[in-house]
Amino acid sequence: MLKPLFMVVLGLLAGCAVFSDDPRVRTPGAMIDDQVIETMVKRQIWNSDPAFNSSHLIAVSYNGVLLLTGQVETADLKRKAEDIAASFDKVRKVHNELQVGGPISMVARANDSWLTTKVKTKMLADAEVAARKIKVVTENGTVYLMGMLPRPEADAAVEAARSVYGVQKIVKVFEYI
Repeated sequence: MLKPLFMVVLGLLAGCAVFSDDPRVRTPGAMIDDQVIETMVKRQIWNSDPAFNSSHLIAVSYNGVLLLTGQVETADLKRKAEDIAASFDKVRKVHNELQVGGPISMVARANDSWLTTKVKTKMLADAEVAARKIKVVTENGTVYLMGMLPRPEADAAVEAARSVYGVQKIVKVFEYI
């Protein structure tokens, strides 16, 4: 009884080693950390100042690199959001792409969702793009591409996104490996 249990535990530990040895691979632990970062950063920002109530704020994390997008009413709120995000231990870098102004309309948000779908579909159809390693975020026609990729794969992803009708701008938030 003890020997089979030992073999199962040993097999599981060997499988965990596969997740942690390659620095080019985003581990399950990093994925969980990213979800926690997104939730906690948004909560902390919202709770820090009632002025954020009129903001449209998106926080997306990929391997500890945090992207802030959306709209805030003032430049001070933009700086405050970045400072709060940067204060988290697991956040390695903050890309603050918040725009100063009122929130975009629901129609614009629906269009952004449609653009994200079209960009992801285009990437999935392109054999040169590692689509499963790329997170696509669209805000007000601007497409943000996040992931850990070699430059040629990142360039292919940008070209795929560029070819989608309706994309106004592409911002690369890649970590090059």
